[in-house]
Amino acid sequence: MSEKTLAIIKPDAIKKKAAGKIFQRIEEEGFEISGLKMLHLSKEEAKEFYVVHNEKPFYESLTDFMSSGKIIVMILEKENAIANWREVMGVTDPALAAPGTIRHQFGFSIERNVVHGSDSLATAEWEINYFYKNNG
Repeated sequence: MSEKTLAIIKPDAIKKKAAGKIFQRIEEEGFEISGLKMLHLSKEEAKEFYVVHNEKPFYESLTDFMSSGKIIVMILEKENAIANWREVMGVTDPALAAPGTIRHQFGFSIERNVVHGSDSLATAEWEINYFYKNNG
């Protein structure tokens, strides 16, 4: 059964011109891209999206970063999409991410780690709805 996850190519990847290579990897891994758009989050939109982290010490710097430039937001689909995308991304810290993962290849730091992915079915549903309410 196909599953959906939200994926984001973050501002650092856009600035590094790594988006094309990330898209290529997504296709090579067998994901179907069923939603795609580029946008620039305001600070308030970034705060809304990352509200789950609002009491963590990195919240302000994370939302500053995520509102610092354009992002690409995608809905990825395939069987076990959430777990598979998280495996392809690698762990949050690029220095600890396995060789061959997107974060290991393109990431700079825990915060500037080039991609985002939903961590559960409930989160995926909420995140997809955040960016694609009314199929927009």
